[in-house]
Amino acid sequence: MKKGLVFDLDGVITDTAKFHFLAWRDLGKEIGIDVDLKFNEQLKGISRMDSLERILVHGGRQNDFTQAEKEALAAKKNTHYVELLQDLTPADLLPGVKTFLEEAQAKKVPCAIASASKNAPFILEKLGVITMFAAIVDPATLHKGKPDPEIFIKAAEMLGFTPEECVGFEDAQAGLDGIKASGMYAVGVLSGEPLHGADQTVHELTELDLDQLLQK
Repeated sequence: MKKGLVFDLDGVITDTAKFHFLAWRDLGKEIGIDVDLKFNEQLKGISRMDSLERILVHGGRQNDFTQAEKEALAAKKNTHYVELLQDLTPADLLPGVKTFLEEAQAKKVPCAIASASKNAPFILEKLGVITMFAAIVDPATLHKGKPDPEIFIKAAEMLGFTPEECVGFEDAQAGLDGIKASGMYAVGVLSGEPLHGADQTVHELTELDLDQLLQK
């Protein structure tokens, strides 16, 4: 019997990937690196600094910036991203998310957010669902990013459960690999790229039966 639910944010609760893409694309233009939609797929599910490192390697500029300059670039991207998020509303929740979370609340199944995004609390506030989560992992407290399972193990701990007692939801391969490595049951949310290794896949949460899921 599963007791807790652990969610990634982008691509599972809402789709802010488009805002990430626009912010990285604009930063790329400033430093002479083309960030297109195809390359952007490699940035899903990983941290801001890891994303920047991949972009610099992609543009052959990995040795052109000091650590302080890299941190400034990442901060600039984030400022632009947060500006783009200002218009986010509950209407931007992905299909079925609100109903699924409400059902979990009614059944007293606690939920956690395991996202690499430092903006998760702000985004959940804008979406009007922050009170539905018992825990939000602070990525600043982690030592390793996805696909390492650390964030999922931490989320389970914050809920008071073992990873094996939880179900994890992810739309990116790196995150899905982290869920499986932690020992959680993995639900892959398909949003374009195929996912490998999920225990089950759906296109949206409306396809799930919570009672059946808790029996996994």
